[in-house]
Amino acid sequence: MKELTLRAALVGLLLAVVMGAANVYLGLKAGMTVSASIPAAVMAMLILRGVFRGGTILEANQVQTAASAGESLAAGIIFTMPALLLIGAWEEFDLLLTTLIAFTGGLLGVLFMIPMRRVFVVNPNSELKFPEGLACASVLKAGDSAGSEARGVLFGAILGSVFKALVSFFGILKGTLEQAVQGLGDRIFYFGGDISPALLAVGFIVRLNIAVLIFIGGTIAWILGIPLLGPQASASSPLDSAWTLWSTQIRYLGVGAMVVGGVASIVKVRFGLLQAVREISRLRTGPHDTGDSEVTDRDISSKSILVLSTMTVLLIGIVYYLLTGNALISVATTGIMIVMAFFFTAVASYIVGLVGNSNSPVSGMTITAVLLTGGLLLLFGFSGMEGMVATLGVAAIVCCAACTSGDVCNDLKTGALVGASPFRQQIMQILGVAAASLVMAPVLQLLHNNTPGGIGGRELSAPQASLFKSLVEGLFGQGDLPWNMVGIGVAVGGVILVIDKVLESRQASFRMHVMPIAVGMYLPFGLVTPILIGGLLAHLLRGGEEGSAADKRLHRGVLFASGMIAGESLMGVGIALLVSLGYSRLAPGLADTLTTVLTVLAGAAVGYAMSELLFSFTDDYASDSSGGSGAPMFIQFNFAF
Repeated sequence: MKELTLRAALVGLLLAVVMGAANVYLGLKAGMTVSASIPAAVMAMLILRGVFRGGTILEANQVQTAASAGESLAAGIIFTMPALLLIGAWEEFDLLLTTLIAFTGGLLGVLFMIPMRRVFVVNPNSELKFPEGLACASVLKAGDSAGSEARGVLFGAILGSVFKALVSFFGILKGTLEQAVQGLGDRIFYFGGDISPALLAVGFIVRLNIAVLIFIGGTIAWILGIPLLGPQASASSPLDSAWTLWSTQIRYLGVGAMVVGGVASIVKVRFGLLQAVREISRLRTGPHDTGDSEVTDRDISSKSILVLSTMTVLLIGIVYYLLTGNALISVATTGIMIVMAFFFTAVASYIVGLVGNSNSPVSGMTITAVLLTGGLLLLFGFSGMEGMVATLGVAAIVCCAACTSGDVCNDLKTGALVGASPFRQQIMQILGVAAASLVMAPVLQLLHNNTPGGIGGRELSAPQASLFKSLVEGLFGQGDLPWNMVGIGVAVGGVILVIDKVLESRQASFRMHVMPIAVGMYLPFGLVTPILIGGLLAHLLRGGEEGSAADKRLHRGVLFASGMIAGESLMGVGIALLVSLGYSRLAPGLADTLTTVLTVLAGAAVGYAMSELLFSFTDDYASDSSGGSGAPMFIQFNFAF
């Protein structure tokens, strides 16, 4: 059966670029990304059979393998690289260095994960179930329904893109409705919400449990934390005061909670890590690496892995030297990076297999890398801008490696279920990383230059990058980090762990995972409200049912939601491109009250249209005469924190 063909490679690399660009925008806005695997699998079957009049399940698998590389690389880059701009090390993104960091970090994640495949993916006695890999394999096996499924993706993309254009280009609608008041001893009380189809779709994809946890985090920070800080007599407006309190104090509760979540995750997967260490220590050319082995059990050769890894590490050392201009600090950071990249590659791969990317604590792992690297560099006597840049350089590579390795692990499981050859998937993953790395820097610069407030502003707040900026400034004496808030966040994270342990012992369906709550604490509150509404919509769509019929409805809903995310995100990038070409945003001069009323009506219309379209699409799908010949038993998407 055809697999790694020219047409599969071209379609896969194109989708890698598109998904990468879309997730750069989404990650900067919402602090999270969503997986490209399942929508890419649907689009692959549609393009291969509609345009090329052919296509096999293995070709479609190769397409989604490359496309998901773009998404995972975007997560690694947007979590870290904007911090170099925010600390003042760069006035604009260095195109060469950003591209090299994206490529080398992603490549390292692929290469480090390959020797772990037999431990995590193939081992029949493993506890790892790979929920997302199973779901994607089911979608590929149900390839005959790709044409009808693509209808939902298309309608979702149209809805998301039109709404974004009305908000950000034509200026007819508001992007956020928010209000703050001052009372009860000058305390600040805030409430608000973004009007965004993409955020609504994110809530739908991650489902009600995670959406509620994110909202709980936002409630702790904004509804409880800001008033509890005490009287805030200020000359500025209550709304500005609320944002200042959150950005300078409250959001650091999330940092402490994320550290707890990251450490807890590492402890949880400690036995899998030991297996991975033993496997990679035996890295050598063996019978399974030769052309005589079964094609479905053959990896890229160990010799190739060692050569490529060595070249990648040397290139990373050059990158660090170009970043810092200091040979000693470059050697030190390269050594630290190797250890941490391998460690967190194993952690990310194991967690993806255990619970899916939905609970992968990427932010927690990166914060841990920042703190450990910064602490070691301080011990070595480095300080100031050199120390901050070096620390962020390590964090960027580690984050890209962790994000990409989890994606590789998931894709290899999907491939194993559909009969793909691992070494061809690994080649495609490397090609996808290379293609996506080329667009990261241009898209970042385009958005920074042509979005009101730039990266770090209200529209593209870049939550993780802003936190990493504050962390390195606090570590190297360039800022005043509110360690008391970090400590309170650690305590809150500990309490949440205890509550979750009790829920687990009682086999409760609702769980209290630390990472989503921590994410909610450091996201602007406007983002968490539409995410909660999206989670409620998913719950209503399921209708309290269990089994294949409900799962089919949710599957169609997930594809529709993915289309809305892609549509809004790509329109955001497109508007930035138009502005860069001299096409100014329109300012119709409507009264504030009128735009507010129009926004409320439009938001209600989007919610109604989404529910109606979802029920229409999913009811059609559920009653399809093809029955349940391939709908996944459940759908989970990458929700990279």
